[in-house]
Amino acid sequence: MSNAAELYAKIEQDRDLTRALFRQALQNPDGAIQAICQMGEKMNLPVTESEVKTYINGLDDELSKQWLIKARGGL
Repeated sequence: MSNAAELYAKIEQDRDLTRALFRQALQNPDGAIQAICQMGEKMNLPVTESEVKTYINGLDDELSKQWLIKARGGL
């Protein structure tokens, strides 16, 4: 499992964090990506912005598709 996949799974388990990132993505998509990368560093799961974007773009679930539609500018 890649760091991006493992990090996404951890973020997805925390509903409050997921909502906070979604709200941030609506207002500042690049900031949300940067926040995800910072979380990865703190969780010892380093990821690049490119890895996060690639991973999220490859997801095939409805919630992620909504994320992509809303935050397309940064993703």
